[in-house]
Amino acid sequence: MTVSAETKRRFALATALRGAFMLLAGLYAVIWPDQALLVMVLAGGILLAVDGALGLWSLTFGGGKSGNYWFDVVSNALSLLLGILFLLQPLIATILTVTVLATLVGIAALVVGVMQIVVITREREHYARIWPVVLSGLSYVLLGLVFLFFPLLSASVGVIVGGLLMIIFAFSLFGWAWRLYQRSKTV
Repeated sequence: MTVSAETKRRFALATALRGAFMLLAGLYAVIWPDQALLVMVLAGGILLAVDGALGLWSLTFGGGKSGNYWFDVVSNALSLLLGILFLLQPLIATILTVTVLATLVGIAALVVGVMQIVVITREREHYARIWPVVLSGLSYVLLGLVFLFFPLLSASVGVIVGGLLMIIFAFSLFGWAWRLYQRSKTV
């Protein structure tokens, strides 16, 4: 099945629009990382509230039944309440959510780093050089400590890195849109 030139131009336009939205979101995240973090928490609150409300509606009126009815009721109600809490107090939700997630990432990095160091020192006779692995483990430990002691700063830096990746991806979308547009002219 062949695709018409007009359809290819529409694909190119849609891809360019995706790139433009991605570029704007990436710039927003890089320039205002704290506000971008707040927007992400608000979007998460909206998703939780809508998901909880639709889940409860489905269980009550939509015929959505499962083997764990009360579990579904409780989980959907908690999702709805948590979403409403996020929407009513976004700053507190941002601080709590980011702190909890950063703490989990910090603990995971500490565990990985310590495990690397312990394993490589126990098995050092099997390796020619252990220092690269020890340095890697120490960097994980350091990263974990940064996440544990500076969770909001770590989240802001993460948002900036995510924004930079979005900008790079936006330019790749622009390149793809240009190639699609060029192919539409050769048909």
